[in-house]
Amino acid sequence: MRSYKEVEDYFHIQVSDDKQGRRFLELLYAGGVLRDEWVLTDAGITLCCTIKCIVKEEDKPALYVYNAVTKERVPIKGNIHLLGATVSKLKSLLSLKCGFPVSVFCLRTLQGKEMYDCNTLGDYNLDLGSTVRMDVWDGWKELLSACVLGHKQNVQRYLSKNETILRFQLRVALYIAAHFGHLELAEWLQAKGVRADEAVGVHPYREWCRETDHPDIGNCAVHAAAEKGQLLLIKSFIARNVLCLECQNTLGQTPHKICILNGHKDCLLYLTMKMWSVVSLPKVSLSMKIYIKVKKWLYTAQKRVYKVKKWVPQFKTRVGDPVVVDGFTEPKMTSRDLHVFYQDKWRRVLSSRAHSSDAIVNAVLKLHPMTLREQTIKSSRFPSLKQIEENPVKKKSQPVLDSQDINDIFTNSWNPSIPLPPITNTSNSRPRHLRTPLAAFLLNSSLESFSKYSGRTPRQNAVYFLSLASEFKEKPWLRQLDMARMLARKSVHNL
Repeated sequence: MRSYKEVEDYFHIQVSDDKQGRRFLELLYAGGVLRDEWVLTDAGITLCCTIKCIVKEEDKPALYVYNAVTKERVPIKGNIHLLGATVSKLKSLLSLKCGFPVSVFCLRTLQGKEMYDCNTLGDYNLDLGSTVRMDVWDGWKELLSACVLGHKQNVQRYLSKNETILRFQLRVALYIAAHFGHLELAEWLQAKGVRADEAVGVHPYREWCRETDHPDIGNCAVHAAAEKGQLLLIKSFIARNVLCLECQNTLGQTPHKICILNGHKDCLLYLTMKMWSVVSLPKVSLSMKIYIKVKKWLYTAQKRVYKVKKWVPQFKTRVGDPVVVDGFTEPKMTSRDLHVFYQDKWRRVLSSRAHSSDAIVNAVLKLHPMTLREQTIKSSRFPSLKQIEENPVKKKSQPVLDSQDINDIFTNSWNPSIPLPPITNTSNSRPRHLRTPLAAFLLNSSLESFSKYSGRTPRQNAVYFLSLASEFKEKPWLRQLDMARMLARKSVHNL
């Protein structure tokens, strides 16, 4: 359709498309947007019709981040000054968009080079519009996908058996549930003992660098709920633990302050009401602020008493646990699937056992070379030739099954309690002129060729053009149906 070009020349409109943004022309008819490949008559445009012309401007994202868990590209808005920011800032922006804590993922370039928090984006030669890959811990993709969808059974299925990693995974799951508003999953996690005012922290493999890691590791699940305005989650968190009202993130912001900055009015009214409420005890009434201070003091005392009784801190890394050092150890955040992760793990275990057994055998041979050799010669006594001739080995001949035997086996082994419906002849349901073999062959071949070259089945093609025609809301439904039929026929002729 040359209408776009004609309108540009007639009204002297300048369009642009560069790395910073895009300025384009859009034609509207009957509420629907016209496309370049259409003809005016296909859309039902005749003489004396009115077409609305709009000039739009949009800013292109500065960067795209490919999420290895959800398989989608996340746009990051900004200008060229964003490329001078650090990787730590980009991870903070990405955490707000995708809902994952910063200690769960890492960033890599498309060439596979890992990006560290202290470096800037310009150090990795990134331009405007470049794509960065977001990878998670190996074997965590299924767990994080279940957390995003809010499937409690799948989350329970993919949890780790290691106690230290399990506690970290539960905190991560509560953070993601608070971001996406999955109330049922959040209730189940809180019943498991996870606190909404507890910081997500770092993976146990990186416990050694906790003080120098990303500053957002101190954020809690209640902060994620306040960022997204999840009122039901905030009510659930405060009902179980009033300390969530005064819980501060790494910037010193409480959920009340976060709701003010993001403009969540309903959450702000609820938090204000709770902060100025009064707690009535059997013999005394306390304001909420004083009550929270008393609860904090009691909670700190309980933790100290528990540590004294147990003699060791609970759920901390111990000697012998794996340690991940950036740039030195083997990377463990490559987004490998769970089954691939366990396959590689068992392969390494088997190879290490094989090497250890070979080393033991070689050491024993060095200590007692003659003794082992004599024992092996004595134990390996081969039969004589006469015994072999008297008792020849008979190879068992495997029976050869023909098609009739196979049918008998299946009919005898498969006896369904419910009889299957008879096989119907699909050619009888077609029109009379399509029941001939030649017509049926031509019809099937044409449908296969259409699906091959268009990428859609005939049904999908019809649904696609019906959805396009439904955008012309000012037209009656029958007229929209005619437009869809015309566009579908035109697409077939173009192929």
